[in-house]
Amino acid sequence: MRKEKPNIVYILADDMGYGDLSCLNAESKIRTEHLDQLRDGGMAFTDGHSSSAVCTPSRYSILTGRYNWRSTLKSGVSWGYSAALIESDRLTVPAMQKKDGYKTACFGKWHLGWDWQ
Repeated sequence: MRKEKPNIVYILADDMGYGDLSCLNAESKIRTEHLDQLRDGGMAFTDGHSSSAVCTPSRYSILTGRYNWRSTLKSGVSWGYSAALIESDRLTVPAMQKKDGYKTACFGKWHLGWDWQ
């Protein structure tokens, strides 16, 4: 019998701390009922680390699995129509997942350069 592949939802939220989710902190100032449902229906990974304190390098690391300082961007963030930060031949996590039969999507800000169609 073939097991189904799990759905993977990766949420990157600026300025949101571990204790902000009510499912991880009963004393949270806000109730995060929908995020709590996602966690209750699956897995939650609670020991994460960021390679940077700002968005562009963090996104680069998440999507490529590489340290952000290995990219051409050595400080700061990319803006609007900056050159693409991820090389066109670089394997990304979504591309790897597609090879394994997953369908992938991204919603929200990109901040990794936009000089492509």
